[in-house]
Amino acid sequence: MSRPEGPIRLLIADDHPVVRDGLSSMFAREPGFEVVGEAGDGAEAVRLAEELRPDVILMDLRMPGMDGVTAIAELARQGTAARVLVLTTYDTDSHVLPAIEAGATGYLLKDAPRSELLRAVRAAAHGEAVLSPSVASRLMNRVRTPGSGPLSRREIEVLELVAAGCTNRQAAARLFITEATVKTHLLHIYDKLDVGDRAAAVAEAYNRGLLVPGAPDR
Repeated sequence: MSRPEGPIRLLIADDHPVVRDGLSSMFAREPGFEVVGEAGDGAEAVRLAEELRPDVILMDLRMPGMDGVTAIAELARQGTAARVLVLTTYDTDSHVLPAIEAGATGYLLKDAPRSELLRAVRAAAHGEAVLSPSVASRLMNRVRTPGSGPLSRREIEVLELVAAGCTNRQAAARLFITEATVKTHLLHIYDKLDVGDRAAAVAEAYNRGLLVPGAPDR
């Protein structure tokens, strides 16, 4: 996809001033780039994107107030022409997938080499998808792994009971299945939600809207 001639106009969104300063300095030393603004949270990034019309927005994910994913979704809703390149330290499914689904053009980790970041911004400015190797591998594995799909109805039922405070034995009794079957369902849930324990599974399920607060007890 073509873009206007001239330097690539960048907006940097990160809640850490040191990170913003470092990125601004790096791009300022490179020909073909112009940092037009900096934002400390998602809401400011959305406002500045409308005001400054950057070509690419480097977007952190975890920021106070409006986070990166929410900001990406809002930019997409507004029809903002800027391409969003996520630059973060997190590469789990619970971070990568929502960002891509919200409309991010690319996803890089903050430990990416300088040359890779420069190349990624240039590619993003032309509408090309850019993924760090670990993120690309994670997405491929998710597509190839049968267990990576949505939770089944039974898995939701198990998770609802866990959220209500039931032990595995109590959940098994309520659902008329064995305790071993409950444990198997939980392992599948952990894998699909990319978490490691019951508490994290419940929290992630609420975060994804898979569980509803105040759902009727079984």
